This record gives sequence, structure tokens and C-alpha cells, in this order.
Amino acid sequence: MQKIPILILLVAPWALCCGSAKPNVVLIMADDVGCEPIGCYGGESFATPQLDALAQKGMLFEHCYSMPVCHPSRLALMTGRYPFRLKSGWGSFPKEEEASSIGRVMQRAGYVTAVAGKWQMTLLKKDPKQPERVGFDEWLLFGWHEGARFHDPMLYQNDKSARTMTGSYGPDLYAEFLSSFIERAHKQEKPFFAYFPMALAHDVTDDLKWQVPYVPGKDRWMNYGEMIESMDATVGKLLATLNGLQIRKDTVVIFTGDNGTAKRSKLRHLGKKGAKYEYEKVVVIRNGKQIPGGKGSLGDSGTQVPLIVSWPGKVKQGTTSRDLVDFSDWLPTLAEVAGAKLDPRRPLDGQSFVPSLMDLQGPRRKFAFSESRGKQAFVRDQRWKLYANGKFHDLEKDPEEKKAFNGDPKDKDARSAKARLAQAFQKLNFK
Repeated sequence: MQKIPILILLVAPWALCCGSAKPNVVLIMADDVGCEPIGCYGGESFATPQLDALAQKGMLFEHCYSMPVCHPSRLALMTGRYPFRLKSGWGSFPKEEEASSIGRVMQRAGYVTAVAGKWQMTLLKKDPKQPERVGFDEWLLFGWHEGARFHDPMLYQNDKSARTMTGSYGPDLYAEFLSSFIERAHKQEKPFFAYFPMALAHDVTDDLKWQVPYVPGKDRWMNYGEMIESMDATVGKLLATLNGLQIRKDTVVIFTGDNGTAKRSKLRHLGKKGAKYEYEKVVVIRNGKQIPGGKGSLGDSGTQVPLIVSWPGKVKQGTTSRDLVDFSDWLPTLAEVAGAKLDPRRPLDGQSFVPSLMDLQGPRRKFAFSESRGKQAFVRDQRWKLYANGKFHDLEKDPEEKKAFNGDPKDKDARSAKARLAQAFQKLNFK
């Protein structure tokens, strides 16, 4: 792993550009939402006016890559390290990483912190205070694998026991909780970090009691398109809080997704035996082309996710970046935004993308990494992609990776790219 000269990187560029005031940070991460459902990324199937407007007021990244499923992405975000290094079981968080997590980093930089929505770092019924240990002053989280997340959700709030909020809609409660937190932090004149790992647009969990509440007045749950549009509206509610407090210009707002678009989404219960659910297949139109959801795959439909960053007066409006970002980059990036000091003895995989945001001189990521079960992984740049098993693809000519690249052996660009990416794998020591 690369060792970053933290004090130089984190203090000098930001202070030169933006002064000493600490910005507020709102990090919104949608669930099972790739690029193709969103209008500003060419999506044509659903209306996403809030996110489209956010992109117009900020920077849109074309090359942000997550892990292909939820929990590994969240591990990378929280730690700045790739999941294969952590040896963490599904749905858990390594205790040795708690003191260095993104929440603790922001607290040490002087921020008050809160999280609402999906946690997936532990079963909260077994460890209800884990969010506090990893750096969150306040939290409102649904009981993952314990109860509903949408209608009549089962929630944990701070130190209170779980309770079912009958008659309420979870995504509204999560947004209201963070809005209240933001209002209180602003009144106290404290910089805040509000982390919003959304429940939307993941379908209902399939290992709960067999009758999770339907949409009120309907005989089914929300379909994928309804969840996307509800997700967009929920983002708008949080932005309205910032605007109402007149702190939008003092706040970095970031939107991303935890992995690619869902392949299918549950609509109805069919019973306790046999085929228990009726599903819809998720196919989204992007730039005139039908794209099936790819969550779980290492292709672009499973790992290429939206990244929109808006900070009025600091990040140039209506811009697009082709720089690479992967999910290990969140911790060092937010640390730089906050002016935090990281432990130089603790190596990270992540690299701050503040230079890309602020159009500053500084190193750009040379490759993005993603991994999956069964020792599957890739490294890639904007055009070329190399898998751990040796398969090599030219994404410019074959974006769907239908056939491994077997081009002209005299092609110097291809040979050079493959050698460079192979060297990246060696440096990672992926096992």
C-alpha cells in the first residue's frame, strides 16, 4: 500500500485554495443505484430532478468505481482500505479499524457527526453501540435483517432499544433525523459531518417475517422506478434544509452509490412455500440503450457508480471529471476536506481526489480497484481493464467485455497498459 505524506497533503492544498474555515460535509450514498438510472448520467427511464440539478451546480465524475455489492463498498468507505486486507466477515466491521474509521477521523478534526439509514456493519441487536465506537455522535439506523426499512420501519436511535415506527416511512425519518442534526449543529456553530447511507433503492430484505408492509393503499412494495424517484425526492429534502439555513455555500454535498443497479426487485409476497416472491427485472434506458442491472458483477453495470460533488464557490459548476476514483478514496478525501491529521504509520489504499475537485496540482489516481468473492478482482484505468485471472479488455472498443482483448501484439498502447496494470496488481499484493 502507498504511504501518503499526510501533513503536506492534507493541509497545504486546501488552505491555499479555501482558507481555514472548515466546511460542513454531507455524504449521501444510495443503495443499488448505478449510473444509468440518473438523468445527468444519461438515464432516461426515471425522473431525477434533484440529482440533475446537483450535478449542474457541481462536478460529475465519469469514472468512480465501487465494489460490486454493498458491504465491501462500505468497508472501503469507512476505512480507506480494500476489503481483502481486512479479513472481515459479511456484515461485520473489524474492531482494530474502529479508532481509525472515517467517523473518528472527522470527530478528531472537530466535527460533530451523525449517520442515518443503512448500517450493515453489525447486527445492531447484538452490538447497538457500535456506531458510537466508529465515530458517530448520533444515529438512526434500521435493524438490518431485523425488521422493515421502508414502511413501519424498525429503528435504532442512539442508545435507545429498537422500536417499530408504525405509520411512518423510513426514508422520510432518516432525512428528518439528519435535518434536525444539521439544524442543531448549525445553531451550535459547529462543523458537521452528516452521513446518509440510504435505504433506497434496495428492495425489501427476504429473510424477515414473510409479510413486510406493502406501500399503503397498494397490494405490492415499491417498484424500482418508484424507489429511484423517492430517493431523488429524499435528497431534495436534505438539500432544502441546507438552503433554508443559508449554509449551502459552506457545505460540501456528495452523492454516490454503493454498487451497480439491482438486477431485480421484489414486488409481492406469493406465500411461505415455493416461489415466495414476484419480482420485476430491472432494465434501465441510458442514452437510448437498454441496460440490465448488474449488481454483483465486476463489469461496469456492477461497479461503475455515480459521483456528484457540489460546493458552491469552490467546485466549479457544471463540470465533468474523467479522473479515476475508487471506494478507498473516501476517507483520505474527507480527511483533506476537514483538515484532519491522519496517522502516517497507518498506510491507506485510498488517495484524496481533492486535487481533481479543486483543479489543483497534485497526484491523480493511476488505477481503480474492485474485488468480489472467489478471489475475483480487477484494476483498470479509463480505457483498459485487467482481471486477476489475466483477462484483459479494451473498454473503449468493447465496453460490455464480450471478448477478452487479443489485439495486435505490436500494439504498443495495449502492451504498455497491460504491463502497467499488472504491476499495479503486484503492488497491491492481492490474495
